[in-house]
Amino acid sequence: MKIVLVGAGNLATNLGKALKRVGHEIVQVWSRTEESAASLAEVLQCPHTVALADVADEADVYIVSVKDTALQSLAEGLADGHPDRFIIHTAGSMPMNVIPSKRCGVLYPMQTFSKQREVHFRDIPCFVEALQDNDRQMLMQLAASVSDKVYELSSENRKYLHLAAVFCCNFANRCFAIGEELLREHGGVPFSVMLPLIDETARKLHTLSPQEAQTGPAVRWDTNVIDKHLALLSSAPDVQDIYERLSKSIHDDKLRFEKD
Repeated sequence: MKIVLVGAGNLATNLGKALKRVGHEIVQVWSRTEESAASLAEVLQCPHTVALADVADEADVYIVSVKDTALQSLAEGLADGHPDRFIIHTAGSMPMNVIPSKRCGVLYPMQTFSKQREVHFRDIPCFVEALQDNDRQMLMQLAASVSDKVYELSSENRKYLHLAAVFCCNFANRCFAIGEELLREHGGVPFSVMLPLIDETARKLHTLSPQEAQTGPAVRWDTNVIDKHLALLSSAPDVQDIYERLSKSIHDDKLRFEKD
């Protein structure tokens, strides 16, 4: 397929590379800044532009990968005067109808992306939606060309998928950052000592449910340990509050799990 990438950030960079690798033609890259547009276009060996009016008109699909706050205005600009353009976005938390076109859709690759780290796209779950049946089939084929895990999901249900991803990725990573800070401030222990623990926790989830894999003082409701930890966090009340709320949530979930 012929593709225009609208955006040149972390997701667009990884998706563009994956699409090109399997034989799709990246016709053009658009970005708000010359530097980012030119940088990704060089990687993908295609032209670039910073003007929406100059976006190529011969693409099969226009993939918009930008900040949520900029998505609607860019989609409107792409659709204005071009009713036949198939315009899709890649945002997990935004509805499909943010694109004002009869030919609209969503391709949401559920993963955390960085320009500096290329991911293995075939393992990434991709969730798709399209307004028209023909476009849905086309989008399913496009997603299947780069991923082995393609699912159809409505905008309404995708909101909860994105919420779950925030808990599993962003909030979990915040806990890693708190751990790193504690290690740095108390003995200067490198965060790398935590990686075997983190890796094993993640590996367990391939065979166990999160409830079954849960361990620690909160599961046992070991108040002796919990109270000592809370005391250690007395100088950081925000982190202390996180610890206390998470511990209670883990314990309450264990009780519900056992009851069920």
